[in-house]
Amino acid sequence: MKKNLLCIGIILFVAVLMIAACGKADKSAAELAVKSATEAVDAAKTQIGKIAPDEVAALETALASAKEKLDKGDYKAALAEAQGLVTRVNDVVAAAKVKKDEAIDKADLTKQWKDLSQGLPKMISALQSRVDILSKSKKLPGDLTAEKFAEVKSGLASAKEDWTKAQESFKAGNLPDALSSAKTVKEKAVKAMETLGMKVPAAAKS
Repeated sequence: MKKNLLCIGIILFVAVLMIAACGKADKSAAELAVKSATEAVDAAKTQIGKIAPDEVAALETALASAKEKLDKGDYKAALAEAQGLVTRVNDVVAAAKVKKDEAIDKADLTKQWKDLSQGLPKMISALQSRVDILSKSKKLPGDLTAEKFAEVKSGLASAKEDWTKAQESFKAGNLPDALSSAKTVKEKAVKAMETLGMKVPAAAKS
């Protein structure tokens, strides 16, 4: 009987040691995970704090929850939350950087459109004025044939149509298409001005 009690005592003692060891292991793993999550959130604050403040605030709230569970000894929950948070941080940072790049691209496209929308109407107007004058003239300049002049008028009409399309695309919020049409207009306008011997604006040459 005493032998049996001794065996049971030993088994219980070993079990206690194993539970303590597992608890210690769980605590260490949770602490390490929370530390990694903290570093990840701090890095996110530095990288995207200004461009995604709401997302960073949500990450900080999630981190606080993981730390609270760690402090209360709920190591398994703290570990799971911290590990999930690290992955979440990576996703948030990646999404914020894509959003930032898109904003930069949009700003660049908007600037290009602004420059073109200021210069192209003036070029078209100048071309139309020159074409009207030459159309009324009894004789074309020596280096301008009737065939070339007909091409200029056709190109001008086409450029006007393209410019209308460009403006419609811009109003619809389709900047890429608006710019594509505007650049086509610029190419046609430059070609027509060169054919007529007109001075091409410096901005239109680039």
